Amino acid sequence: MPPSILSRVRTLCLSLPESHEVEAWGAPTFRVKNKLFAMYAASTAQHSRGRDALWVKAAPGQQQLMVSDRPEQFFVPPYVGPSGWVGVYLDRDTDWRGLRDIVTDGFWLVAPKRLLATRTSKRV
Repeated sequence: MPPSILSRVRTLCLSLPESHEVEAWGAPTFRVKNKLFAMYAASTAQHSRGRDALWVKAAPGQQQLMVSDRPEQFFVPPYVGPSGWVGVYLDRDTDWRGLRDIVTDGFWLVAPKRLLATRTSKRV
């Protein structure tokens, strides 16, 4: 049996240095030093639009570019969308390599400075 979507999301998010999972608002969230970089939204959750998704912190301007370029894959999530976060649908032909890049970028936006110093010496 293939791994569940949440299982794959966990593996991806928790592979980043010092990342950890915290359940908040009834959903798994992923953090580094308690700073949120991703949040899973199950298709059954009230705010999910009926599709599995991952909400990820994004650099300024990225959300608009991603959503306008591929609205079938990306969206502005509720609550955190006004802060520039991007939602990624996970239920149709998910590009897991691309998702890894998006999650990794979100992680580095909130990672502590001492971890940032290790970024150039090794790739995650």
